[in-house]
Amino acid sequence: MSTPNQDLRVSYVQTDLVWEDPIANCALLEEHLQNLQGQTDVIVLPEMFSTGFSMSSVGAEVMGGPTVQWMKLQANRLQVLVIGSLKIKDGGKFYNRLLAVHPSGKIDSYNKRHLFRMGDEHSFYSAGDAACLISYKSWSIAPFICYDLRFPVWSRNVNLCYDLAIYVANWPASRGLAWSNLLRARAIENLAYVIGVNRIGVDGNQLAYAGASTILSYTGEDMLPLTAIESIETKTLSSQDLKEFRAKFPAHLDADSFSLLL
Repeated sequence: MSTPNQDLRVSYVQTDLVWEDPIANCALLEEHLQNLQGQTDVIVLPEMFSTGFSMSSVGAEVMGGPTVQWMKLQANRLQVLVIGSLKIKDGGKFYNRLLAVHPSGKIDSYNKRHLFRMGDEHSFYSAGDAACLISYKSWSIAPFICYDLRFPVWSRNVNLCYDLAIYVANWPASRGLAWSNLLRARAIENLAYVIGVNRIGVDGNQLAYAGASTILSYTGEDMLPLTAIESIETKTLSSQDLKEFRAKFPAHLDADSFSLLL
């Protein structure tokens, strides 16, 4: 069971993305990140932050590519954990891969498990087959990507193995109610903080995005107001409050055991 022993400052960047242009997106994001130096411990960027949610090889990189190096530079310069997903080519396959880049240069990675078939994601990208837990400043963090949010078994906080779940997304405005309700459910059922980071604007497929990025408490309460504009928000997560709530309401002790068949 995970038990953090210090508070954690977390920030998300809700922004528009330039379609399939990693150089432009990294340049714009770097301007945003300047103001977070010394103000936070974790920075979360949207899904496919370097290209937008596109089904092509344009902007795809290997693990030593320029956007990965950019993430390492920002993590080291700002002394933060930088999290976001991008297109990665690995072993002849393409993945929607989330990277969690530590200040030291260490990288934890997670390949999106649930590929969005309604957007034909499963035809271009390969699905991941393993969950990921990130250890940072005594916190255990479980990363997920967009469509994963609809599958509660995959997000299940077995034996309270994580304290914070992070969902990076390109979640269209037309399904905004599902986004906010499912994030809330994941927080409540897993007795954990939840961060959902979505983009804004219109992508190259003319899909509109309304943001509604949020940081939720373990009771499902929004800790910040939801917006549909470009914004950077920071909140401190209390380790003591989480510990006390879990002790007072130990619903995890009554959870059903199960095994995943992948």
